[in-house]
Amino acid sequence: FEALGIAYYIGGSVASSAYGIARATLDVDLVTDLAEQQIRPLVERLRDAYYIDEDLVRDAVTGYASFNLIHLDSMLKLDVFVLKPHPYHKSAFARAREESLDETEPSRRVFIASPEDVILNKLDWYRQGGCISERQWNDALGVLKVQHSSLDVEYMRRWAAELGLSDLLLRALGDA
Repeated sequence: FEALGIAYYIGGSVASSAYGIARATLDVDLVTDLAEQQIRPLVERLRDAYYIDEDLVRDAVTGYASFNLIHLDSMLKLDVFVLKPHPYHKSAFARAREESLDETEPSRRVFIASPEDVILNKLDWYRQGGCISERQWNDALGVLKVQHSSLDVEYMRRWAAELGLSDLLLRALGDA
């Protein structure tokens, strides 16, 4: 993505593990601002090392949806979400941070969602799943517990209200 100038950030459980309490995960979630003219170069760049379907990528870009990449050697799955044109998603994308996730190679830096946006997204996934996923809930609590003194709570409250997550954020802040 970086070699092709495609903006992205890592979210999901990898991000919540980086900011909160680490846990095993089966995939990596990426959010990307992939443009239609970048699809063919991306497919050509990745096709030898990854399973990638150009038609599915194109459908995801035009529909602001998602597609999968699977690294052929390791079978690691990447869920790639195309940036939605909603103001919250644009805000979260702009707030991504450049961080090192590899202690053995700290100079290798990647873009990762802010801790506030990890919490909001985890609460949103929790709600979408019928408020039963302990993984999503515990991921949000883990980030709240570890990052509590550095979080922009007003930012989270403002977007939680906009996203219909105020009740969950209030509960999570209390539980953490």
